[in-house]
Amino acid sequence: MTAITRTWDRLTLPGKAVAILFPLLVFLTAGAVITIILFGGAIWNLILANLGIVRFVVAVLALLLLAPPIAFVIIYMEMKIIALMNLRVGPDRVGPWGTLLSTVHGLKVLMKEDFTPTRADPVVFTWAPVVVFSTTVLSALVIPFAPGLFGQDFNLALLYFFAIGGMTVVGLLMGGWSSFNKYSLLGGLRSAAQIVSYEIPLTLSVVGLIILAGTLSLNQIVQQQAGWFTSWYVFRQPLGAIIFFIAATAEANRTPFDLTEADSEIVAGFATEYSGMRFGFFFFAEYVNVFVVSGLIVTLFFGGWNAPFAWPAAWAVHLNLDPGSMGIGLLFALLLIPPILILALAAPFYVGSSRVTWWQALLIGFILFNLLVIAAVGGWAFISLDWVAGLLWFLLKSYVFVFIFVWMRGTLPRVRIDQLMGFAWKWLLPASLLNLFVTALAVIVVSPR
Repeated sequence: MTAITRTWDRLTLPGKAVAILFPLLVFLTAGAVITIILFGGAIWNLILANLGIVRFVVAVLALLLLAPPIAFVIIYMEMKIIALMNLRVGPDRVGPWGTLLSTVHGLKVLMKEDFTPTRADPVVFTWAPVVVFSTTVLSALVIPFAPGLFGQDFNLALLYFFAIGGMTVVGLLMGGWSSFNKYSLLGGLRSAAQIVSYEIPLTLSVVGLIILAGTLSLNQIVQQQAGWFTSWYVFRQPLGAIIFFIAATAEANRTPFDLTEADSEIVAGFATEYSGMRFGFFFFAEYVNVFVVSGLIVTLFFGGWNAPFAWPAAWAVHLNLDPGSMGIGLLFALLLIPPILILALAAPFYVGSSRVTWWQALLIGFILFNLLVIAAVGGWAFISLDWVAGLLWFLLKSYVFVFIFVWMRGTLPRVRIDQLMGFAWKWLLPASLLNLFVTALAVIVVSPR
């Protein structure tokens, strides 16, 4: 046994992972640097010549990377909020206030056995969760998160969203049919009936808004709602907004319309035979879809990234700093100002309490200093940069609707399948047609001849 073999055997599992990944990372970094040095100009020209394709690829990768954190946040909200509604504590062990428990759930799914039933169709069974997850991510490409912060801006962006979002039913049907399980098949058929039924009022509910906006571009719809909150389309299309919210709840398979995986009736519906990461794709897709639907509601009816009041241009702060002009003073400032501020923030804790040691006080001062720097930079960015303020307003509004979805799950009972279908065809469809005709008549009467 050589020295290398003995050393390898003594390493823990994380140590072995680091020993493999670190040299690989160094090799890839060196290769990337050499490639940029040798072919940097040609690569840059190729990027500029295909900027639309590059933007699309970057947007898809960004959404794929952001999907798990979004799902983890909503999972934590669901566990904590429903626990508080039931007078329970909820997650409070893993991480601060239990915030890392949803991450543990994701890792648990990743480590479980990925089992395929004996008589299932393995190809369709495997691709079904991929179809569901990819349609959820691709539908978010056209949602404008902030001024200039979007994947693609189509003239038919809203039509694209409905077309891609409707593909979810294909993945659910694939999963239900390929599982070779009667409960899975029932769940898949329910998903097809539910999504097709509610897709009609969902689409018709925004036709009145489209008549008023004169465009299907989500960016232009948001821009038309700038100014005070009275410009939001929810006040001009209140019935359309209500219909859209109810139909979107059914489209997202959320309570009280979660009939596709009704555990009291058909075990887990289309996901009955799924385990491991394939179940995880369904799991993450559902929660990401909640955020996407909330973002679309905000975009169409609640002003998108716009603040609820007119944002004064005079509030903008433009700092034209030239650090190079400070010369050697910049070096002294970076060396002296942070330690002085840390000591100033640590002193009250050290002097005010005999139980706080000097290193604990310094640690508290260091944390407070970093929080102050982050708050100062964030405040300046919020006031000065349109896209930062827009992104924060968009996320705040979207998570209000995410909270409403969680609230509904902890409050409302699940409806029966006949009630679900009857409500779509007997109530939502006539109401959406009424909203359409009234809006069209109002435009004809009010518009100048």
